Amino acid sequence: MLIGKQLAFRYPHHNWIVRNFDIAIAPSEVVGLFGPSGFGKTTLSKLLAGYLTPTQGQVTIDNSPLPDRGYCPVQMIFQNPELAVNPRWRIHKILAEKQSPDRFLLNALAIHPSWLDRYPHELSGGELQRVAVARVLNPATRYLIADEMTAMLDANTQALIWHMVLDYVRSHNIGLLVISHDAALVKRVCNRAINLMQVGTSR
Repeated sequence: MLIGKQLAFRYPHHNWIVRNFDIAIAPSEVVGLFGPSGFGKTTLSKLLAGYLTPTQGQVTIDNSPLPDRGYCPVQMIFQNPELAVNPRWRIHKILAEKQSPDRFLLNALAIHPSWLDRYPHELSGGELQRVAVARVLNPATRYLIADEMTAMLDANTQALIWHMVLDYVRSHNIGLLVISHDAALVKRVCNRAINLMQVGTSR
């Protein structure tokens, strides 16, 4: 189980961004986290994925801390896929970061073989987001955090990505945290939801 206990974060000499936040996500569970801008959604996601170190509190998987090196079992899918890939790597190297890409997965995400020798800047935003999703759907990933992952994409690409991610996490026993401004999306795809306006995590 992925657990964040009494999480708090602020930058030095700044107000608290997150305070006293608890969360637990079980394998195969889909949990929603929603609220308006300024309530710490992205900060919480980065704490849970190890991109930020909590000012207070801790994040654990099965009672062990997140690894401080190597491939993290908690992976993020960002709204902007450029944040998840090395711009100097070709697509085939990005996809093989943890293991060779699964051909069925690439086909399901409509990733064309001709993209594999390109660099990230040579793909559109929707194409690169599909690559970013394929990169983290592998056996080493135990929990996924989708931070507004389809907010900037057209409706067809949104549907393609959500269908693939939800099918994968359910069939591979992966826990998923869905972060969104869209309460209707959270209600539609999640087992349960956390409203940050009600739990009061900010400042």
